[in-house]
Amino acid sequence: MEGIISLKKSPLKEILGLANKNLQTLKEVFNGKIYIRGEELFFQGDEKEFEILKKTFEILKKEAREGNFMEKEEIISAVDRAKRGETDKQEKEYIITPKKIIYPKSKNQARYVEALRTKDIVFAIGPAGTGKTFLAVAVAIEFLRSRKVERIVLTRPAIEAGESLGYLPGDYKEKVAPYLTPLYDALFQMFPFDKIRKYTDAGIIEIAPIAYMRGRTLSNAFIILDEAQNTTSLQMKMFLTRIGTFTKVAVTGDITQIDLPRSIPSGMKIAMDILKNIEGIDFCTFDKNDVVRHPIVKKIIEAYEKYEDKERTK
Repeated sequence: MEGIISLKKSPLKEILGLANKNLQTLKEVFNGKIYIRGEELFFQGDEKEFEILKKTFEILKKEAREGNFMEKEEIISAVDRAKRGETDKQEKEYIITPKKIIYPKSKNQARYVEALRTKDIVFAIGPAGTGKTFLAVAVAIEFLRSRKVERIVLTRPAIEAGESLGYLPGDYKEKVAPYLTPLYDALFQMFPFDKIRKYTDAGIIEIAPIAYMRGRTLSNAFIILDEAQNTTSLQMKMFLTRIGTFTKVAVTGDITQIDLPRSIPSGMKIAMDILKNIEGIDFCTFDKNDVVRHPIVKKIIEAYEKYEDKERTK
């Protein structure tokens, strides 16, 4: 079959990107033939695919912002949501940051944003690329700009894939710097560099390993503990008991990627079990359908899930 989608009155350049690069992404995702003539998009292929493509463009038209080119990840996310029948963006949950407006890309992400705004402590559990840290940083910036908190504290355990800090060059701050880079990456997408530098120098934004949290009381702050699956139970207890008044906390992690020695249980897994019935604490779970990175990430997650299921049945 051949179908036509009218692109009149659509933010065409924002959707298709620079030099129509997003058209190539659509061609990679759909099996049918896709091409554009004037203000019309033509599709030749399966009728069911065409219906998904139409729903995809409904989403893209709603989410395109004038003057901002859409990224490949946004195109892939729109296709996934169209397949699941989630054609409406979550208007209530959008987040305004200095660099961009951020919309949740799935129902789980929208629920997560709502929880971050309304609960005292939110645990976000799920695979890489599901927006756990990114959305937490976005809401933290929102709270800082609206003066609901006075500062943002971003922290992580300095443990990765069995590596030892002792073998790295430099003093302790230089040793832990690589572990904190993902937190800076999230900030850079939403805040101008000069403002990040100004705020970090003033202590309004603090990025530090979890060891720096010991002995402190953190009030009027939005605190994010990233890669929490790599905390020990003692570290998690220490962190959660640092919380002072008027403070929000996000704890993010992937319990399928624990880098602690096998003899040491994950503090995040223990906390998920013993804190589940406490009022004011919420747990948001993500899966492969929430992945908003390169489409191959979802396939990698699926492949590992099949492998791990097979290993468990041996």
